[in-house]
Amino acid sequence: MSRIKATGLAHKVMDAAQAAALFTNGMVVGASGFTKSGDSKAVLAALADRAAKEDIKITLITGASLGQDTDARLANAHGLHKRMPFQADPVLRKHINNGEVLFIDQHLSESVELLHNHYIPQLDIAVIEAALITEDGSIVPTTSVGNSASFALMAKKLIIEINTVVPESIQGIHDIFVPDDYPHRNSIPVNVPDARVGTTTIKIQPDKVAAIVYTAVQDSPADIVPPDAKTEAIAGHLIKFFEAEVAAGRLTNSLLPVQAGIGKVANAVLNGFRKGHFADLTMYSEVLQDSTFDLIDAGKLRFASGSSITVSAECYDRVVNNLDHYREKIVLRPQNISNAPGVIRRLGVIAINTAIEFDMYGNVNSTHIGGTHIMNGIGGSGDFARNAYLSIFVTQAASKNDTISHVLPMVSHVDHNEHDVDILVTDVGLADLRGLAPRERAKVIIANCAHPYYRDALQDYFDRACAQRGGQTPHLLEEAFSWHVRLRERGTMKG
Repeated sequence: MSRIKATGLAHKVMDAAQAAALFTNGMVVGASGFTKSGDSKAVLAALADRAAKEDIKITLITGASLGQDTDARLANAHGLHKRMPFQADPVLRKHINNGEVLFIDQHLSESVELLHNHYIPQLDIAVIEAALITEDGSIVPTTSVGNSASFALMAKKLIIEINTVVPESIQGIHDIFVPDDYPHRNSIPVNVPDARVGTTTIKIQPDKVAAIVYTAVQDSPADIVPPDAKTEAIAGHLIKFFEAEVAAGRLTNSLLPVQAGIGKVANAVLNGFRKGHFADLTMYSEVLQDSTFDLIDAGKLRFASGSSITVSAECYDRVVNNLDHYREKIVLRPQNISNAPGVIRRLGVIAINTAIEFDMYGNVNSTHIGGTHIMNGIGGSGDFARNAYLSIFVTQAASKNDTISHVLPMVSHVDHNEHDVDILVTDVGLADLRGLAPRERAKVIIANCAHPYYRDALQDYFDRACAQRGGQTPHLLEEAFSWHVRLRERGTMKG
């Protein structure tokens, strides 16, 4: 009980099954967790066990994706009615795409806005992981903040999971700032990445605490995939681009605050900053990955702001066992602050995110296969893309033995339209779209980003579209999706 510093709460301690009994069918539930970190380790799993035996479904809102196979367990137990705003579980993805689970794919900065503005019902229960409960009854989050601060404020009841694997010394790395409701919303006073503008704990109403459950389970480790030739090539193109921007006087060797989506391409790009003259870098992002801490340890990254620490098992031990070393170099914020459009614009963030595919005019699909089947979700890429100083999207030029081109006449689903995209990068090359009209964009994208096998076909489509249809953005509508149709029917985009 030593992690419960506040008086009057110790009697709320129970096991996960007892806490899961507090849920009823149809509840709207908020849960901590952002890209596998700081998530429920026990209570939601116990709820899945209940759902496997009883008719109980919930609407589940989190920060982002969960670890511990929690989404899979709930989906397989038919315990989910609706899920938002992000997921990355292949089992849940299957249930979403077959129509069993409704999924709201949403900008991560906007999730709690639906709650604040009463567009969705009030949370019945919030399940939040904590390292401890302080003397004044506040929660010290663990390895993520996500939407936890707003969930704790708006839920009718709270279930707190105290995870003893996370040391109490994690207190102090969080910066909790909750914007006021409309019409009197306050400004977010973050003017530099290392600004601390809130409190180190999440304030709660102790009388809302319905249960406290102790756990001792480490976050699910991030899947760190070693860089391959394609990701190394993408990183190389980007590093050369940044070096050219410095040489042109548009950036300094410190660049501007960097945001990078999660995954092997982002890690490869960030690790590329260890080379060359880049120094005194800063980050204003969502997820602090292995590469973030590698850059800090290499003396290249001065400060990193995010909403979660999502790292490999090796890096987790390095960070958690050396919190005093990293304490003044990192901060974790609520995701509606880490992803706040106004702050991103004010800081001049350089945003680097991954695309599934993009078309010859610069429209980007980040979420759907074949225009219909969700992969993970838009996450925070839209928050950053529209408001960034530089909006960069990366993907491989072709995949599956080059049977799929990721540069197309028209994307099958649009998440980021051409107006929000500045730079496109594949392993083939980089297209700088700044200041270019659609017809100019098409020429640059085809020449620099398309796989050589598909380049002539793209150029032929563009030439015929210009000659036969014209317009500011020439297209042959009867052919625009023919590459997707060919893939569906023949298993290849090759003509």
